[in-house]
Amino acid sequence: MTRAMHRILVIDDDPALRRILTMLFETNGFRVVAADTCELAIRQAQSHRPDVCIVDLGLPDRDGLNFIRQIRTWSPVPIIVLTARMHEAQRLAAFEAGVDDYVIKPVEPRVLMARIQALLRRSKAQSSGEHKILRFGRLQIHTAARSVALDGRTIPLSSNEYDLLLHLAMHAGEVQSRETLFQQLHGREYDGLDRMLDVRISHLRRKLGDEADTSERIKTVWGHGYLFVPDAW
Repeated sequence: MTRAMHRILVIDDDPALRRILTMLFETNGFRVVAADTCELAIRQAQSHRPDVCIVDLGLPDRDGLNFIRQIRTWSPVPIIVLTARMHEAQRLAAFEAGVDDYVIKPVEPRVLMARIQALLRRSKAQSSGEHKILRFGRLQIHTAARSVALDGRTIPLSSNEYDLLLHLAMHAGEVQSRETLFQQLHGREYDGLDRMLDVRISHLRRKLGDEADTSERIKTVWGHGYLFVPDAW
């Protein structure tokens, strides 16, 4: 069971669903904070500093993507979108905004809990590992703080963006296949269609000043995967 110290922020304008999710999460040991608008959710996130956020995209004041984009300017907290929106363009827009997972309503409670616990386990495993600073020229990755700095400036990354960068950096100079990245970072097989990895690589390149057309720091090795170039920073 998840320990009570974990806090979860539930953001949905459906009161019945908020009650159901609150019961589910409290039963599994979470402390639950809820919000029904984007504005309230931002205040709750700033006040309570949740360990994970569950976000509906169809909020009454602003789209849930607005919440995600604002949170990503200051926090890498794991974010799961829970929505009825099924279009691929909406899913990609959510990953572009910085979400960690995208779940379609309705969802079985055990499936949702498994997704949440997988994110928390990965975060805990990494934070309990050896704390050190990885340095590649002007790039620094602080594993204890789970933070990244380039030219002395902190680069805001989502939890999954950080995990991806750290994995690539820990295997600098080695091509990492899509199959390996999906298995190591998400605990599942690559289905040959999921574009989530492409989106996150694109995010990392943009945030780290590595333009996609001329990428020299995180290279695409066509037909094989991605390569973190250690001496290109």
